[in-house]
Amino acid sequence: MARTARIERTGGPDVIEWTDVELPPPGPGEVRMRNTAVGLNYIDTYHRGGVYPVELPAPLGLEAAGVVEAVGEGVTEWKPGDRVGTYGPLRGAYATERNLPAASLLPIPDDIPDEIAAAALLKGCTAEFLVERCAKVEAGWPVLVHAAAGGVGLILVQWLKAVGARVIGTVSTEEKAAAARQAGADEIILYTREDTAAGVRALTGGEGARVTFDGVGMATWEASLGATARRGLIVSYGNAGGPVTGVNLGVLAQSGSLFVSRPTLFDYYAKPDDRRAGVARLWAMIRAGKVSITIGQRYPLEQAAQAHCDIEARRTSGSTVLLP
Repeated sequence: MARTARIERTGGPDVIEWTDVELPPPGPGEVRMRNTAVGLNYIDTYHRGGVYPVELPAPLGLEAAGVVEAVGEGVTEWKPGDRVGTYGPLRGAYATERNLPAASLLPIPDDIPDEIAAAALLKGCTAEFLVERCAKVEAGWPVLVHAAAGGVGLILVQWLKAVGARVIGTVSTEEKAAAARQAGADEIILYTREDTAAGVRALTGGEGARVTFDGVGMATWEASLGATARRGLIVSYGNAGGPVTGVNLGVLAQSGSLFVSRPTLFDYYAKPDDRRAGVARLWAMIRAGKVSITIGQRYPLEQAAQAHCDIEARRTSGSTVLLP
């Protein structure tokens, strides 16, 4: 009997319900995966809260590491006992075990622990495509990272330092400032005490950031506009502070002929070759010591609602895993 989370309606963390499910044998092309660690991502709160519409009732969770328990007809690339991971786009990772398409799984190398894989896959691949394929950051560029001590933020800072960028990070507390500096941030702005845009301009001789990575959204949109250099790029990749809506394109001209991208992971990882190459790049960065995955919190799987409360209240740092 599997335990799995679902929502019957959208709303706060209290809408998450747990239920027993009798799983059928894996169907053709499917694999039974037993989860050993589940990754928490901010996108999970968007699905739960209705920011990203889902068909109800809906499962939750994109990212997990685990073990193949059984395979369905026609599955030849996996066998029972294989260590595997997934990061979506199929939801349902908040579960002790489940059946899912074999094509949605990726191998976990022997030298990557399950918790690290569950904490790294979605967020690490996000950092990979943001830095290397979306913004194409080059050495020497001044780059702004909002929420630099968050799950994606800490990985972004390390990745950017690995390619030679000058990293300016924003955080809310001294504790988070220390974490961002430990990850390699060159400069820190405590946005609770100082104006972000003014701080970035001061640190860059008035020029601004060549690229701004903004996973917060509406709450930092004005700061991003003010902090980004002429003809610079704002990469708005998340909505932790609310979605950016009603954008007047004239504002981009007034702010210095800025470029804006609103990318999603699965458009950059749409093809199997993209997925394999991106994940291989992530494992290589971890092995080389250029990216270290910080697990700041661990919760029992069925305390996912509390984990949602904490990440939305910005009480978390680094990555969070849920343990069955």
